[in-house]
Amino acid sequence: MARWQPDAPGRLAAAALDLFEEHGYDNTTVIEIAEHAGLTKSTFFRYFPDKREVLFDRGTVTDLLAEGIASAPPAADPLDAVADALDALGRTFFTDDRREFSGRRQAVLNTNTELREREALKRIDLAASMIEALTRRGIPTLTARVAAKLGMLAWEIAFDQWIDTHNREGFGSLARRALGDVRAAGAVL
Repeated sequence: MARWQPDAPGRLAAAALDLFEEHGYDNTTVIEIAEHAGLTKSTFFRYFPDKREVLFDRGTVTDLLAEGIASAPPAADPLDAVADALDALGRTFFTDDRREFSGRRQAVLNTNTELREREALKRIDLAASMIEALTRRGIPTLTARVAAKLGMLAWEIAFDQWIDTHNREGFGSLARRALGDVRAAGAVL
C-alpha cells in the first residue's frame, strides 16, 4: 500500500491481523506490521503504544456506549438505556462490514493469553463507562453496576452470535434479544 492512502490505524490493524493469523502474535513484530501496511514504524507508534493495542479500539466503543446511554429516553429504565447503547453500537461500530474482521480478530485473541487479558481489561473499562453514564442519569450506583454488568453479559452473548459466520442478524437486535434473555434469567433466579 502507498503511504498516502487514508486510515493508517485501520490499515495497521488489518496488517496486524493478517500477520497474527499467519505467523502468530508472538512471532510478529511492529516493524513487520508497519511494512505490511505500507507504513513506517514511527507511524505505527503514532497510533498505538505497542503491538498488543493494534487490535483494540482507542475509546470509540466507550464513547458510543456512554452516548447511547445518555441519549436514551428520559423514562427508560437502566436496562433499556443499556439496550439503546448496544443498539447504537450495532448501527455505528458492529456493522456488517466489520463482521468478518471482528470474527478473525476474536479468533486471534482466543489463541493468546496476553490478548485475552487485554480484552478482559477492556470489558471492565466498558462496564465502568456504562456505570458512569447510568449514574449521570440519576441511577443509583448499585443499580447502575448491576445494569452495566448485565449489559456486558448481553454484549458477550450477542457478539459471539454476531461473529458466527452462519449468522446475518445485526448486532443491535442480537444484543436486545440477549438482554431480554438475561432479564428473564434474572427473574427466574
